[in-house]
Amino acid sequence: MTQVGGAGAVLRSLALLGLLGAGAGPVLAQQLDMKFSCSTTRIEDLGPTIYADSGEIRLDGTQIKALRWESSLHRSTHGFDCSIDSDDGVQAETTEQGWRLRLQDPQAARATRGYDSEHGANCTIRLERSGDTVRIKPSCPVLCGSRNNFSELSVDLKTGGCRYEE
Repeated sequence: MTQVGGAGAVLRSLALLGLLGAGAGPVLAQQLDMKFSCSTTRIEDLGPTIYADSGEIRLDGTQIKALRWESSLHRSTHGFDCSIDSDDGVQAETTEQGWRLRLQDPQAARATRGYDSEHGANCTIRLERSGDTVRIKPSCPVLCGSRNNFSELSVDLKTGGCRYEE
């Protein structure tokens, strides 16, 4: 009889651990190690527009091991650049879908880069992982000079292929 009770106690303990683990969600360690280099040309109202992005993002839970992203948009008459790296005071937090990166002091990062005009006061970048694909969803005009934002794109971690969002 002790064995049945012992087995029941073990099953109850495993069930409890399962419930605790299911509720933990973003607390569990998540890792990301990606490098990307993407470009595409779109025909827009002002003519051909070239989008080019390259970067490296390595995260271990909320710890940023490496962060570098350069995003460019070029037209025949002018171009815009955005960039962010680990020296900008970036903090990471885990979410159920991946990570959210944000600047600790967006205005200070903007001033350090030498931008003298206001162009938004926020910066968050969501990284949503689904299998081997990471969708990069930026809302970070503060580091983009006079450009509205970084490019929104998806990167296939296995092939390195990119898809720009419309």
